[in-house]
Amino acid sequence: MKTPLSWIKAYVPDLSVTNQEYMDAMTLSGTKVEGYTALDADLDKIVVGQLIKIERHPDADKLVVCQVDIGGETIQIVTGARNVKEGQKVPVVLVGGRVAGGHDGNTVTGGIKIKKGKLRGVESSGMLCSIEELGSTKEMYPDAPEDGIYILGDDTKVGEDALALLGLRDSVFEYEVTSNRVDCFGVLGIAREAAATFGKEFIPPVVETKGNAENVRDYVSVEVLDGELCPRFCARMVKNIKIGPSPVWMQRRLAAAGIRPINNIVDITNYVMEEYGQPMHAYDLETLAGNRIIVKRAQNGETFQTLDGTLRNLDDEMLMICDGEKAVGIAGIMGGENSKIRDDVSTILFESACFDGTNVRRSGKRLGLRTDASGKFEKGLDPQNCPAALDRACQLIEELGAGEVVGGMLDVDNSMPKNTRIPFDPAKINALLGTEISTEKMLSYLTRIDLGYDSTVQEILVPSFRQDLECMADIAEEVARFYGYDNIPTTLPGGETTVGRLSRKLRIEGITRNVAEYCGFSQGMCYSFESPKVFDKLVIPQDSDLRRPVVITNPLGEDYSIMRTISLNGILSSLATNYNQRNKDVRLYELGNIYLPKQIPVTELPQERMQLTLGMYGKGDFFDLKGFVEELLERLGMNKKTVYNPEAGKTFLHPRKQALVQYDGAVIGYLGEVHPEVADNYGIKERTYVAVLDMPEIYDRASFDRKYSGVAKYPAVTRDLSMVVPKEIFVSRIEEVIEKRGGKLLESCKLFDIYEGSQIKENYKSVAYSAIFRAQDRTLEDKEISGIMEKIIEDLKALGIELRG
Repeated sequence: MKTPLSWIKAYVPDLSVTNQEYMDAMTLSGTKVEGYTALDADLDKIVVGQLIKIERHPDADKLVVCQVDIGGETIQIVTGARNVKEGQKVPVVLVGGRVAGGHDGNTVTGGIKIKKGKLRGVESSGMLCSIEELGSTKEMYPDAPEDGIYILGDDTKVGEDALALLGLRDSVFEYEVTSNRVDCFGVLGIAREAAATFGKEFIPPVVETKGNAENVRDYVSVEVLDGELCPRFCARMVKNIKIGPSPVWMQRRLAAAGIRPINNIVDITNYVMEEYGQPMHAYDLETLAGNRIIVKRAQNGETFQTLDGTLRNLDDEMLMICDGEKAVGIAGIMGGENSKIRDDVSTILFESACFDGTNVRRSGKRLGLRTDASGKFEKGLDPQNCPAALDRACQLIEELGAGEVVGGMLDVDNSMPKNTRIPFDPAKINALLGTEISTEKMLSYLTRIDLGYDSTVQEILVPSFRQDLECMADIAEEVARFYGYDNIPTTLPGGETTVGRLSRKLRIEGITRNVAEYCGFSQGMCYSFESPKVFDKLVIPQDSDLRRPVVITNPLGEDYSIMRTISLNGILSSLATNYNQRNKDVRLYELGNIYLPKQIPVTELPQERMQLTLGMYGKGDFFDLKGFVEELLERLGMNKKTVYNPEAGKTFLHPRKQALVQYDGAVIGYLGEVHPEVADNYGIKERTYVAVLDMPEIYDRASFDRKYSGVAKYPAVTRDLSMVVPKEIFVSRIEEVIEKRGGKLLESCKLFDIYEGSQIKENYKSVAYSAIFRAQDRTLEDKEISGIMEKIIEDLKALGIELRG
């Protein structure tokens, strides 16, 4: 958004600040100024001069010698311009002054200081200026000649400041307007902010449109068939159009804002768009079949030629402006070639409407078309601004004598005005800001920006153009920005304590990372978007729910077209990359979400579940991962028995080297060796092991309670058990027997040896345990321990287990 400062001062007449003061103050009050350009930065000592006498140069055919009256003095200037004539008034730069060094179409490229000198032996004291030498272009000053000196009007006064006459004693400011402040997309909105910032009076233009005695409804009809996409559509008619140049003041303001003046009708629509932030469009009424306007959706496969001459392909999500027979414009984006204003136009229909911002943005994106108007509509404009902007345009039509405004307005209003009322509680605002601003001071700030106040119920009345104000915090922000963020003192947060701590979830994740890194795993970050081919690489069954992912509507490509339902692909891909880089021993972990849709097709947000995923190859095996899981659960205070169920049924894991991790009756994860086929799919030629823990299950069961039990007062008794066990019996079954029979006296039992080999009979394995017994209130006797061991041995023999000698 760009505005010349002179345009702002038109509505804040008492504003008297330097460019830097304006930029700093506006930025601090919330209207961020990116920078400014002083139009006269490289121009100095340029006045209006009148050509009194012109003679040929005695020694150059292409030069002339001019005697120029600059007001009380006549100077001699030699020029090569061909368009100069006696009596003309032109801009003259005096000796010691400066002109622009050139123009690249956007910015001035430098200044040139004018010195007194001679041209082919004839003295010259100054220079006549073209519009380019004044730092602008013919595009912005349409009356400038193609090649030659700029000619001023006959009514200009000799000796006057030529830069002021040309509107160049001005500065153009560029603002970064956030999308929620649609009111600041117009000069009036910026001026209102400037008045509030500097404590000056804001004087908007007084709009009075007379119109003739006729009624526009007798000429035109408007019908809106989709009120959701078009909340409001206003139209007025102007007849007896007189196309011509717009007045100089309007041309200067538009040029300073970067808009090329064209003619009075086009300039008025652009002027109102910049002033009110409300785009407008003008139709040649004679091109509208049936003198009708119908606002409706396009049809799939329909085509439409826009004003730029391009044929566009439409669909039924796009809103169109149509007449009785055909489409004449794409709503909020661009009009059609078939209804553009002709040079001989006699009757014009002005449109000022409000369209759904999201629909305009999506339509423009599909069409590959974005305009100044669509850029404003995308933000979601205020429907209540439509009639005001239209009346302003008609007022300018009347004032400039550009046509005869027909009485009345066509107004199809499907909008639902937001009469927002926000409770006003100065104490809460001060508590939030850490300030002690008085109620009267707060209300004075709010009044500056046209917010009302209902003292009977203590509520702030929000006008429709401030759609960003919704709650008390928004009102506090308005108070803060005009009070001055730099004036808010530094204070400590209120409350009983200022000691903060991480949430339970973050504490658990922090411990998880610490344990993983302690065990040699490095953290990785994997993509949440994946390819559907992942399921085939992981050998996921065709009927698995994992193959029912959330599909991305606008993916970057097939490789990122779904949201992952299983976390293994990322870790395995990273392991494969490391393997191909010939890294020998790699351990990686990731904490990341999977996304499980609640139903297909997706009608609501999917369930997000954080997964701890570990993967490794090289040194380490299944039991290393199992040890990590046990270490983590112990650190998280999960001290109940963990069960490893070999019936995991994971097709991507080795059928005989996998297990579900079960805790407190729930499955909290799985681990195992990657199936050789899957490892081959990823190009990993070594045994690879993975583990996945479902963190939500752990969040619910972790505990940070720690109880001190004290140092044992009585000695422990240790017994070792060495046995020959059938291979199909898992050591967990042996531990269950020991723990059951050991009862309260059993302090711990640890597996310290397992062996399979030629010294053990076929289909058997050697297993050895160390059991520690201790009583808290006495020294255990040998007969107590012997009785327990006899029961343990008896139960083990019942399982087919033999003791070794």
